[in-house]
Amino acid sequence: MVGTMIVTGVSGYLGGRLAARAVRRGWSVVGTVHAGRCSVAAVQVERIDLVDRSATAALLDRIRPDAVIHAATGRDRGDWAAVADATGTVAVAAAAVGARLVHVSSDAVLSGRQPPYDESALPDPVNRYGAGKAAAETVVKAVAPGAAIVRAPLIVGTDGDSKYERMTPALIAGEPGALFTDSYRSPIHVDDLSEALLELATAGAAAGEHAGVLNVAGPETISFHQLGMLIARRQGLDPALVPSARAGELDVVIPRDTRLDTSLATGLLTIRLRGVREFLA
Repeated sequence: MVGTMIVTGVSGYLGGRLAARAVRRGWSVVGTVHAGRCSVAAVQVERIDLVDRSATAALLDRIRPDAVIHAATGRDRGDWAAVADATGTVAVAAAAVGARLVHVSSDAVLSGRQPPYDESALPDPVNRYGAGKAAAETVVKAVAPGAAIVRAPLIVGTDGDSKYERMTPALIAGEPGALFTDSYRSPIHVDDLSEALLELATAGAAAGEHAGVLNVAGPETISFHQLGMLIARRQGLDPALVPSARAGELDVVIPRDTRLDTSLATGLLTIRLRGVREFLA
């Protein structure tokens, strides 16, 4: 059964594609933006700062959504208020109207020192963004214990618009920077993650009853540099031209290996989570 859904952050890469997919699935979608724009015509756009508690509460009280998917990532990755505090306002407001909450967290809550990680892994972030996401998980558990908390990895698409699809050709063209050979992730396709989030938001679906952390990631783990080489090959560029570096030799604080155990998600979700080498082939 579907109904009315609020998707936060519809001006973002995940939020926009999630909202479009929700519309195709029959949801009536209200999307929030802060300063960006939403290009999905069927989405009712609400411009709001989710850090504002009274405005967020008023919005959810007016819309009375069946589900809320909190996909907004914040104005920048170091913005504690937008990453952590806004999640608290959304969680409180969703609980007040009885909406199903699906919160999009990140593998950045993990240090990467003891992979693989299952859902019982406690956050041990190594940077500010990871700490903000860890705080957001904590407040969701406290305020909305029935909510689903999705730990998602690096999100990739095949439309040329995801972060590393844009970064890779720019690096090859000479833009400063490089991709790390010693930092590993389990990338997920934006469409697979979107489908998983919709399952988790849908009443009557098995996933719609899940509470707590759920790892939703691809089954393959690769380095950032390997990802760039796959993207370059798909775009008809020379993979050998993707510049590389080692995070361990630079002053970069980043989790080293956040591979996620997705056994629980595989048994719960109907969507098949594809590996990065499959969808970037």
